[in-house]
Amino acid sequence: MAARTRLFKELKECGKSKEATGIELVPDESNVFQWRALIKGPADTPYEGGTFELAISVPEQYPLVAPTVKYQTKIFHPNVHWKTGEICLDILKNAWSPAWTLQSVCQAVLALLSDPAADSPLNCDAGNLLRGGDTRGYNSMARMFTLEYALEHHEHVADP
Repeated sequence: MAARTRLFKELKECGKSKEATGIELVPDESNVFQWRALIKGPADTPYEGGTFELAISVPEQYPLVAPTVKYQTKIFHPNVHWKTGEICLDILKNAWSPAWTLQSVCQAVLALLSDPAADSPLNCDAGNLLRGGDTRGYNSMARMFTLEYALEHHEHVADP
């Protein structure tokens, strides 16, 4: 099965780059199609110092079909649904390419933390703050969520 072979290859690559990228990818021990990622909030953002958990579900048609990626850690961000953790990111939808790997998907999710796209919000409150020019209000809410849900001493998993 091509997807399984590709995932094992990606797993090997992940081990080499964990320190450099701030991304830790871990497959489920009993199912290589279920992964979790831990990403570090980027410096100079309200997410700095936080560790955010992502759940990654890989379809059997991978890499021809994009994985499903959701935040497990609650986060205040215009491109993340605050209840479901769903992420609005073009590469997870219509711009998917087999050239993407789970690692590069996580890098794209991480980049979204530094550069939110307020024009396509799943969290309208966050999007409205940014579109309205209230960067301070947005940063304050995002920081509060980071402190509350994403610091090391907190449980990372959001309510279902």
